[in-house]
Amino acid sequence: MTVPSGKVLLKRRLVRTLPLLFLLALVATFISLELGYRVISPRDFWLDPDARAVFWQLRLPRVLLGGIVGASLSVVGAALQALFRNPLAEPFTLGVSGGASLGASVAITIGLGASVAGLPAVFLFAFAGAGLSMAAVYYLASARGIVIPGALLLSGVVLNLCATAGVLLLQFLSDYSRAMQILRWMIGSLDVIGFGLVWRMLAFLLPGWLILFSHARDLNLLAVGDESAAVLGVDVRKVEKHIYIASSLIVGVSAAAGGSIGFVGLIVPHTARLLFGQDIRLLVPASFLLGAAFLMIADALARTLFSPSELPVGILTALMGGPFFLWLMHRERRIAAF
Repeated sequence: MTVPSGKVLLKRRLVRTLPLLFLLALVATFISLELGYRVISPRDFWLDPDARAVFWQLRLPRVLLGGIVGASLSVVGAALQALFRNPLAEPFTLGVSGGASLGASVAITIGLGASVAGLPAVFLFAFAGAGLSMAAVYYLASARGIVIPGALLLSGVVLNLCATAGVLLLQFLSDYSRAMQILRWMIGSLDVIGFGLVWRMLAFLLPGWLILFSHARDLNLLAVGDESAAVLGVDVRKVEKHIYIASSLIVGVSAAAGGSIGFVGLIVPHTARLLFGQDIRLLVPASFLLGAAFLMIADALARTLFSPSELPVGILTALMGGPFFLWLMHRERRIAAF
């Protein structure tokens, strides 16, 4: 009897898994479109002009934004965990989200609301902050090209604290309106009107997504170790550079649009890993689709739990992600003990 090759088995798993996750994302989309401070049923949509206006101008853009941000943060979390070979790595714990928020806060404080060479200034500053944070974390946590996992997390946490202190300082020095805009980065929110922001985001995010998806095989080999990956033909430094740039771009744009929404990149990849295994070639697309569904549902809950008041979705993900992070640390400590 012929034993299927690894590629054939992977293809079978992709064919079985991804359609189910795509269906899950569609179900989450429909649920999110209906829920909110005003429930929009199909009957309301067809008969009530006000309901249609709310749907097209507020509800649908917000749901799409939630799906895009959730997918982005999740796929970056999956890539960073494979790259650093650390299950606790994600944009928030590595200080990348904090750096992006600090960069965006600087842009808001100095009043750069326009575009620079056709690019929104807030996006540019958030991207720069994310890139500098990731570079600093890598520099502080590496010795002779080898990343030390404990130093990685410690550097990320410290940089996140420094970035938060910088954001608070800028908020204190700013006027009321700009201080309120900065507060949005601190708590994370998906408020959006119309589709303009969504289309602008996609123009920046699509290249980053494509880079991460194209390096899924390399990341799968890097998860074993740099030396093993190099022997199998992976240009380790080139792949690392591409992942850094793509992750910084994705996180910077996501933070510029939705603020500092933490722990999505931690919760979703680990859930996908528990469900579908360790293969990064499957984990990357699975995290992408599962992350979109997760943040759409989380935002729907944030809109409805305290209706008519609305809870910022960043608070809800932090409430879920904090205990999840502690559980992961406890689990990793027990595994290390054996």
